[in-house]
Amino acid sequence: MRPDWVTLIGLLAAAFTTVSYFPQVMKTLRTRHTKDISLLMYVILAAGLFLWFIYGLILNDLPIIAANGVTFILALTILVLKIRHG
Repeated sequence: MRPDWVTLIGLLAAAFTTVSYFPQVMKTLRTRHTKDISLLMYVILAAGLFLWFIYGLILNDLPIIAANGVTFILALTILVLKIRHG
């Protein structure tokens, strides 16, 4: 069992990295401008985030599950907008 402070560091890291996607999602939702967003990068990113999420579930590791689950949804949002709006 890990000390609480280790889990806290993981949760803070998860929060910072996940929150960093919100400005891009909000801007993309607002403008629908996706020309400069790399489709391949977001496909690879979404796949990686999904695998990290599964890995976190296997380990039952809350910071990994939370960060990658939410960030996967955010990346998928951008990916869908990129596909729709080119």
